[in-house]
Amino acid sequence: MARFDEVKAALWSSGTYGVQPPLTDEVAREAEQVLDLALPFSLLDLLRVQNGGEVSSDWNAFPTAQPTSWSADHVPFSELMGIGHRELTASLLATPYLVEEWDLPSPIVLISGDGHYWIALDYRECGRRGEPSVIWLDADLDSELQLAVDFRSFIEGLTSVASCGSEVIP
Repeated sequence: MARFDEVKAALWSSGTYGVQPPLTDEVAREAEQVLDLALPFSLLDLLRVQNGGEVSSDWNAFPTAQPTSWSADHVPFSELMGIGHRELTASLLATPYLVEEWDLPSPIVLISGDGHYWIALDYRECGRRGEPSVIWLDADLDSELQLAVDFRSFIEGLTSVASCGSEVIP
């Protein structure tokens, strides 16, 4: 429990890029209706501190046991999408469009990424009301890797890119 609270208290960078308006219960319910699934409590808990945006450099990587197209030992986590409609700001609400655009599996919710790669909540095994695992999707290589059994474990596993052993793969 302490690890999640530690990361939650220090997750966000000081910038305002990608930040949606403060998350309300009404906006969270709307998102669950639009996405037709239940979002993890731990995700909503983080988004109530700040509704998306850039992640602090202390928590901007998730270690992996196998190489990805990004690095030999981690994937990037530079931002977490919030929930909202702010223009030119990424939102979890864009997931249905992006899943179709990038031909991604479903049901998932994209929480971070740039089109070529994504970090997503994966509801395929747990169902739309269950607790999703967290996966890395590489759209260019058509590959995926499970990162964590649930969102809370994902957050507790975050570290800094600097503490990872390898460089980004060019």
